[in-house]
Amino acid sequence: MEILDVRNLTFKYSNGTAPVLNDISFTVEEGDFVVLCGSTGSGKSTLLRMLKKELTPLGEKTGEVYLTDKKIPIEEDGNTRIGFVMQNPKEQIVTDKVWHELAFGLENIGTPRNVMAAKIAEISGYFGIEDWFDKSVNELSGGQMQLLNLASVMVMNPDILILDEPSAQLDPVSAAGFFSTVQKLNADFALTVIIAEHRLEELVPVCSKLMVMEDGRIKGYGKPENVIAGIGEDSGIFDALPAAYRLYRNYVRYGENTDKICPLTIREGREFVKKAVNESSTGKLFPVSAGKSMEDEIEKPAKREVALEFNDVYFRFSKDSEDVIRNLKLKIYTGEIFCILGGNGSGKTTALNIAAGLLKPYSGSVKVFGKKLKEYKNQSLYNKCLSMLPQDVQTVFLHNTVREELESMKGLDKLESFPYKLDKFLDKHPYDISGGEQQIVALAKAYATEPKLLLADEPTKGLDAKRKKEFAAMLKLLKKQGITCVVVTHDVELAALCSDRCSLFFRGEAVSVGEPEDFFVNNNYYTTLAVRLTRGICEPVLTIGHDQSISV
Repeated sequence: MEILDVRNLTFKYSNGTAPVLNDISFTVEEGDFVVLCGSTGSGKSTLLRMLKKELTPLGEKTGEVYLTDKKIPIEEDGNTRIGFVMQNPKEQIVTDKVWHELAFGLENIGTPRNVMAAKIAEISGYFGIEDWFDKSVNELSGGQMQLLNLASVMVMNPDILILDEPSAQLDPVSAAGFFSTVQKLNADFALTVIIAEHRLEELVPVCSKLMVMEDGRIKGYGKPENVIAGIGEDSGIFDALPAAYRLYRNYVRYGENTDKICPLTIREGREFVKKAVNESSTGKLFPVSAGKSMEDEIEKPAKREVALEFNDVYFRFSKDSEDVIRNLKLKIYTGEIFCILGGNGSGKTTALNIAAGLLKPYSGSVKVFGKKLKEYKNQSLYNKCLSMLPQDVQTVFLHNTVREELESMKGLDKLESFPYKLDKFLDKHPYDISGGEQQIVALAKAYATEPKLLLADEPTKGLDAKRKKEFAAMLKLLKKQGITCVVVTHDVELAALCSDRCSLFFRGEAVSVGEPEDFFVNNNYYTTLAVRLTRGICEPVLTIGHDQSISV
């Protein structure tokens, strides 16, 4: 039975010149698991907000959204029937304690105290929240915050659950756990789920329908195997499709035997690789590559001068709290791209803030280009020396349009070589563009300051797969200009593609450091999808590309 009907929906922001949604029509069945994907700025977030009346943005709207089981427009009955989980975990939390966050929605609709207590106990047990039930929300990791957001929505017992890139700020392990919970809700309660995501590896194999958006229009909607068959390799989302499927498509492109079942999961992909290797007469599996052509090998830094050094650094947020950074020893050399990975709460962002002089350790020292941070006087650290792109990029926006943001930067001419086209949203307010587009604008502002050392905290958050590759290209461009790049990221594919070295953080320490070829091959969980597909079958590689084959 249909539960949601969107009819000829068109929308233009109040200060926009062109519609961001163009004649959108689709229906959702009760119990569907719908995955919404598309390039950054394709209209995904706007579409989802049009399905929740409290979040509908200001602008010109035509068309209707109906809850079809009651045959009424969504504006008349969508308050508690539709739950919404946002991209940034911190933006949705409104109270100070975990238990209060779970109670907040129920309190607002006047739920009797005894009923409320039972609902909160039940939801806490289902989501495994008991151990941190009494904690302050500020003590939670990013993964716990997002799980709390999901639980606080589900305690209201919605009929439809909408999620807007909920894994954008989660590490790979936390993201996989979160997706499993959403899938379990769909399976256990026939809950209708609509989720927008750039991470499709775990979602495409389990969804009932896949929707692809491009330039505010629906380009494909239906069973995932049918929709992805129509996605070309030049599409902005092709590189976000499951790795096993991309490997298969490349195999077909090379004209190899295609009488094989199209794989979507890692297990199916490994079976495919085994059969292809066994049947190969050339001793090579054509479509798999290390993601870097022979001509584009990662260059080792020519000079081994130290750009950033942590020496026995300890940090805690208060005297009574535990150390967040402990005995951190790390050297990052000039002219290299250095990626820091690790779980939520492992100290990655804190270490970056210490390097930028925003936090002060209580023990140890930090040096930037051989000088201790305290030796940089009168903001000289930030004068063509160090620039930081924060995780919450909205904190860098000071003007009413993107154009004004960029014009306020000295060195604007440097943006001529910036790899992203900004024209499409120059006259929009920075808060009215998508999360991925906000990342792009913030990157442009950091790039225009001409830093020698660029610190970036989750810079590809909200970016589609195509733009992530463009960001990797920008890092390589900066490296050629002699700029040292330190990137905190959950994106292992990005790190494998462009880093000179990687480090894994755990409990405030750099527990391992190595070049990508060794770092990812030796890891089991913080590793790339291509390694998982090929390990033990043929020579492991880092990423799936189009330009090299594997020797087997």
